Amino acid sequence: MIYLFGGTLYARDEPPTRLSLQEVISRAQDNSPSAQSAKHAFLAAQWQYKYYKANYLPSVSLSSSPSLNREINKITLSDGTSEFIKQNQLSTDLAISINQNIALTGGSLFLKSSLSRLDEFERNTTSYSSTPITIGYQQSLFGYNYLKWDRRIEPLKYKEAQKNYNEAMELVAAHACQYFFALVEAQTNLEMAKLNYASADTLYQMAQGRYKIGTINENEMLQLEINRLNEETACMDAMVQVGEQTQILASYLGMDGIAAIDLQLPEDVPAIEVSLDEAQYRALENAADLDYFKRMKLESDSRVAQAKANAGLRADIYLQFGLSQTGKNIAQSYNHPMHQEYASITLSLPILDWGRGKGKVKVAKSQRDLAYTSAEQGMSDFQRNLGKLVMQFNMQPRKVEVASRTNKLASHRYEIARKLYIAGRNTILDLNTALAEKDTATRAYISSIKTYWTLFYTIRSLTGPEIMK
Repeated sequence: MIYLFGGTLYARDEPPTRLSLQEVISRAQDNSPSAQSAKHAFLAAQWQYKYYKANYLPSVSLSSSPSLNREINKITLSDGTSEFIKQNQLSTDLAISINQNIALTGGSLFLKSSLSRLDEFERNTTSYSSTPITIGYQQSLFGYNYLKWDRRIEPLKYKEAQKNYNEAMELVAAHACQYFFALVEAQTNLEMAKLNYASADTLYQMAQGRYKIGTINENEMLQLEINRLNEETACMDAMVQVGEQTQILASYLGMDGIAAIDLQLPEDVPAIEVSLDEAQYRALENAADLDYFKRMKLESDSRVAQAKANAGLRADIYLQFGLSQTGKNIAQSYNHPMHQEYASITLSLPILDWGRGKGKVKVAKSQRDLAYTSAEQGMSDFQRNLGKLVMQFNMQPRKVEVASRTNKLASHRYEIARKLYIAGRNTILDLNTALAEKDTATRAYISSIKTYWTLFYTIRSLTGPEIMK
């Protein structure tokens, strides 16, 4: 058997790899670049969702910042004078803290315990300072509460990512169908070209004898020779196309190095009729686009809330209560600790900003209105596109049936036209017309099956696989 691959003709002893449409789809969903990209995108979304969830859980951290200081510094003494004092000290510390974000208020609650040691090498002394426990709370009173908005947006974003992954896998199947049928069409064109060339060669050889005895004229003889040369060229072009499409499909399936693939064409298509109402209902549950439009609205609302918070009065409070003590050793630093309290409030109110804050709010509101309009238009376009796809799919089984019948009739008509021409009861023009109709009908038949399966998986990507069962 002779195969063309990479533009070179060579013989292969081993049989070609046989693949059905479902096998091609399965391999594509496992190995294709599109499938790998979808898997990595979903994995990134999973980690993003875990990061979001972690913001609402307690976090524990351990910190230490030891430092060695050997230098001469200008020190202000108790009587107000200054002197240059040589310092030689080592400071070490260890602190452990627990933090908990409060989603309802947007504040943060923390609990901390620390111990510090100071070694003065010039005086050969050591001292300790401990804070056995410190509890505090900090919050912006009128600020933007990102925790509240994340709780509304992030779960929807993760849900959208899950649907995007499922949709991407179905679209991979649709793309695999296109690559599958592209090779089927190339192989069919090659088979037709071989048969047409054999037929044209036979007619040309027969015509030479008839031309010698004068039963056909020179014009008809030249037309038959032209037909033979055209079919020979078509064979070579088809062989190149088969090699190219084989490479494309093999690369998409992660099967590089395979020289020939024998595809099994699914001649029968399931007679499935999709209900538009059910498709729309399933789409509301499974389509990622609808969650994307919802997220667009929420994110635009979030930006408006942030712009308003930044444009008005801002107040930050900080509250802290704890125990602390010092001593020459660790035990003394924890003996009879003293109370320590700290509270602060920071107020900020823009008096004159030349309308910048108000302008940011107006821009955010305008972008929100645009997002709402785009989302509504997108949802309307989605529903209209879904309806169009469902209508096309429901008619496609009949189109496949019609194309199959047309293909059989055109092939039969060509055989009749060929026999009539050999018998001298038909013209070369009639024969060429029948040949062109036969080839067109064959290509249309394969195209109708390709359209069916592409629509099949495209609708599944929007509605989920349940609707096609």
